[in-house]
Amino acid sequence: MPDLDALDREALLTLLQAHQEQLRSLAAAHEDELRSLETELESHRQTLSQQDVQLRSSSEQIEHLKLIIEKLKRRMFGVKSEKIVVQLEQLELHLEELETTQAEMQAAVERVVPADEPKARSRRKPLPEHLPREVVTHLPHRNCCPDCGGQLRHFGEDVSEQLEYIPDSFKVIRHVRPKFACNECDRVVEAPAPSRPIERGLAGPGLLAHVLVSKFADHLPLYRQSEIYARQGVAIERSTLAGWVGGASELLSPLVDAIQKHVLAGDKLHADDTPIPVLAPGSGKTRTARLWTYVRDDRPAGQNTAPAVWFAYSEDRKGEHPQRHLKNFKGALQADAYAGFHPLYGEGDIYEVACWAHARRKFHEIHAIHASPTTTEALARIGALYGIEDEIRGKPVDLRSAIRQARARPLLDSMRRWLEASLARLSRKSDTAAAIRYALSRWPALTRYTDDGRLEIDNSAAERALRAVALGRKNYLFAGSDCGGERAAAIYSLIGSAKLNGLDPELYLRTVLSQIADHPVSRIEELLPWNLAASLKPNLTRAA
Repeated sequence: MPDLDALDREALLTLLQAHQEQLRSLAAAHEDELRSLETELESHRQTLSQQDVQLRSSSEQIEHLKLIIEKLKRRMFGVKSEKIVVQLEQLELHLEELETTQAEMQAAVERVVPADEPKARSRRKPLPEHLPREVVTHLPHRNCCPDCGGQLRHFGEDVSEQLEYIPDSFKVIRHVRPKFACNECDRVVEAPAPSRPIERGLAGPGLLAHVLVSKFADHLPLYRQSEIYARQGVAIERSTLAGWVGGASELLSPLVDAIQKHVLAGDKLHADDTPIPVLAPGSGKTRTARLWTYVRDDRPAGQNTAPAVWFAYSEDRKGEHPQRHLKNFKGALQADAYAGFHPLYGEGDIYEVACWAHARRKFHEIHAIHASPTTTEALARIGALYGIEDEIRGKPVDLRSAIRQARARPLLDSMRRWLEASLARLSRKSDTAAAIRYALSRWPALTRYTDDGRLEIDNSAAERALRAVALGRKNYLFAGSDCGGERAAAIYSLIGSAKLNGLDPELYLRTVLSQIADHPVSRIEELLPWNLAASLKPNLTRAA
């Protein structure tokens, strides 16, 4: 600050004008910041308003479906109608998805805007007395008053109960927090309440993990799980289970985002998709949606990068979906000949690596019905390529590339000449000719794996990841809604990634759910399957 007494009138005016300009600049900056905050606040208000409308709509649909289900149950009394049973199961699943989605949305809203006061909840039934109790006592961290250091005296305790699941049985964990009072200042001291995966939720992490794995890995809808638990003397309503699944899905979402980031960060990716029927609201019929799978697994190329799989859901099979999923990916895409992938190859960042398993399948389908010398030789030639791959699986990249160039490339050159000669002898309308044209039209992409030891001969990694979905379709028949499809994709990502890392999915989810509530976002990576694999004992039998 200059000496004001030493300044003349002109200098003082100049200094005053400079300060005025600074004040105007600061005021303008504050006004811009205030407008930005007001815009952000209005955006949050609109989001919360939309979510509130969605929650009210879900509640109305839930009540409507409950009424229809009760009517159908009454109609079933004394009547054996397979059509009614199927219709009832469809409605049960739709109701299950709505209740789960409502719970997930409510958890997301409460995370953004925590409730000022705990919501009033209906009185719970006491947990069955016949279940064994495990008492866990939580003592304060210090045995003296934190305020004045005075001696503590025990005068009471707070007791809460949590329903937990251990394989094939239930138990109740009784959390006891003794209360102590300071002899000097009467300060009440007790240990903080242990955190729960779902705020004020009754389910322990083991039970939540069991419900998720039963639904998504063992393909048991929640209403069937409710019936199973009832046979063990524990009454858990389907709506309660749906709330648990929704709350757990919201809690686990940061892990799914981290898996997606890890999978798409690689330079080689396996991709595939499979149909999944989804119940169309109001019609009782299903429409066909898709589950897309993206697998990162570099172990066959002798690399130590952790394997993982990310699933994504879409309401149809338009090419815009994989194009959106892979907009930031750069590298080799190992996939089938689906046209929706083709626009990705034109940009230069992604190049196609075709699948020999698909090419072989076309010859095998013909051979199984009507074997011919052409299909027999085609299968033998492709089998020779796979024989080389069996020998070099898990070997270093450079070695794989050198062996492929020395042994597989000559076989491929010879096969191309043989395919072209065979095609000239066959009728253009024959199925065998179509199988040959399929291979020849994709020849550069089919042979690209020989130039790079990181690549694979086929897309089997993605097909293996989709087997769990295919099994599920046979059991639950369809998803209840688009939200249900997105939730299934998220949990499939966690279960599939746990399996790829040699972990029992239920053990993995139980461990994660017992810790994630206390983990800040910056530490989420510690809970990823490959980072927990060293501390968890792999159970390959159950994970298989």
